[in-house]
Amino acid sequence: MIRLPMNSLDPRSRAALGLGILLSLSFALAPAASAEIRATSPTPAQKEPTMTRHATGPFDVKVTPLPLAGPSEDATLGRMSIEKQFHGDLEATGSGQMLTASTEVKGSGVYVAIERVSGNLNGRTGTFALQHRGLMVRGEPHLEVSVVPDSGTGELMGLAGTLRINIAEGGKHSYELDYTLPDAK
Repeated sequence: MIRLPMNSLDPRSRAALGLGILLSLSFALAPAASAEIRATSPTPAQKEPTMTRHATGPFDVKVTPLPLAGPSEDATLGRMSIEKQFHGDLEATGSGQMLTASTEVKGSGVYVAIERVSGNLNGRTGTFALQHRGLMVRGEPHLEVSVVPDSGTGELMGLAGTLRINIAEGGKHSYELDYTLPDAK
């Protein structure tokens, strides 16, 4: 569920938040929005390639507008905090920030986000970072969410992969994480 304090926002923050949500929903709902799985070479923590695994489940997200850092008063730019609670194969919390930019062309814009995920992935505990890049070109979305290389800690050291975000009718969020992880020792 997305919880938004819309009544307490100034018009610029409301516009930025609306753009962020619009871009996120557009990327998630369009067939082209799924992140592509790419073959990756082993990280130093991975001595040899491992089998690709799959994790799925629902998640809740809270997006809160934040002021832009610096003097920018540009209404086409936005910044938001992201708080997530993952369930299913990934029992974890996520927190990070999103930056957005809109254009005068209908259906075009971009968002980038970085989030730190902390919890348990199929029985293995640790943290890792996700990098989001969403681009909308005249209504055609492109979304990539990747595990930041070498960001895994604890039992998630060596984690690599991509994440797809799905949003069903009614706004229910779910994820599909395709990943590799060295075998536990």
